[in-house]
Amino acid sequence: MFNPKYSITHALLENIKRVYSLVQSLNQRQFPQVVLVELQKTAEAVSSYASTSIEGNPLPLTDVKRILKNHPQNIRDSEREVLNYNEVLKDINTRLETGRVPLSLNLILQIQKKVTAGLLPASQSGKLRSDPVFVNDPRLRKTVYWPPDASDVPALMNDLLKFVQADSQKIDPLILAGLFHKQMVVIHPFMDGNGRTTRLLTKILLADMGLNTFNLFSFENYYNQNVTRYFETVGIRGNYYDIASKINFTPWLEYFTGGILDELLRVEKLLPRPSLTPQTELKPYHKAILDFIARKGFISDSDYAGLVKRAKPTRRLDFNKLIELGLIVRQGKGKNTYYILREEK
Repeated sequence: MFNPKYSITHALLENIKRVYSLVQSLNQRQFPQVVLVELQKTAEAVSSYASTSIEGNPLPLTDVKRILKNHPQNIRDSEREVLNYNEVLKDINTRLETGRVPLSLNLILQIQKKVTAGLLPASQSGKLRSDPVFVNDPRLRKTVYWPPDASDVPALMNDLLKFVQADSQKIDPLILAGLFHKQMVVIHPFMDGNGRTTRLLTKILLADMGLNTFNLFSFENYYNQNVTRYFETVGIRGNYYDIASKINFTPWLEYFTGGILDELLRVEKLLPRPSLTPQTELKPYHKAILDFIARKGFISDSDYAGLVKRAKPTRRLDFNKLIELGLIVRQGKGKNTYYILREEK
C-alpha cells in the first residue's frame, strides 16, 4: 500500500492556511458572469500553453491563443499537443460545472488517450505502459531516473487510487492532491503524456475537493516559470526500487502549495473588486456594456448610445468606471476609440 513520508512543516501549514483563506474570500465574492467566462477562457489557454511548454513544446503563448481560436486543419505535432490538452481541459471544466468527476483508473486512461491522440501509436495511447521507460536529463545527456517495471505499474496505480479514496476525508485536500501528483510522476505509468495527464488529474482532484476557484487559474503557469525547479522538486533520481521507500514528499508539498498560492494571488489581482459600495456597484447600464462586449467582442460609444438614453459625458463616466474596476480596457483613439474586456497578458 502507498504510504508516503512527509512532515507538516511551518511553511507547508502557512501555505495551506493562506490558500484556504484566499479561496474562501474569492468564493464569497460575486463577479459578473462575463468576467468569469473570460477569465476561465484565458486560464485554459495559459494552462494549455504552460503544460505543453513544460514538456518542451516550442510554441509561444501568442501562437497558442491563435491556434485555440482558429483551430487550423493542417497542424504539426506541437499544435496538436496544445489542441489536445485544451480540449481535455475544457471538457473537464464543463463536467465539473455539473457535479463531481470521481477519480478512477478508467478516467486516467481516458485523459492520457485524449492528451496523446494522434501523437502516439494506438498501443501506447489510453493504456498503461507495457515496456520500460527512462527519464533523461537533457542538460547532462544521461538517464537520471529508472521508473518501476511495467509489470508493477498496475498494482502501483491501484495502490495510489485506493490511498486517495481511503484518505480523502483524513488528509487535507491540498496535501492529498500534492501526494497524488508526485506519486504519478514517480510511477510514470505511460510511455508518454505522464506530466500532462498528471497535471489535468490534479486539477480534477482540487475541484472535487470543493476548491471551485481553480478553473480560473493555471498552476501549470507557475511550474513553467522555472521548469528546472519543477522537475527537480516533483521528480526523483536513481532506480525506483532503491529509493521508493526513502522518498520524502515534504519539499514537493511545500513547493506545490506555494505554487497554488502564488497563482491564486495573481488571479485575485485580475478579478474586479467586490460590488459592496455605491462606488463599485454595477448598474443595469454597466452590465449592458459588458453583455454587448461578450456578444460582439468590443463596444464603441456609438454602440452604447444605441443601448441607453444617456448623455455623452455620462456615457464616458460609465466607461471610466468599468475601466477603474478592472473590467474593461480602452483601445484606439478619438473617433476610433472602442472598449474590450480586460484580459491577462
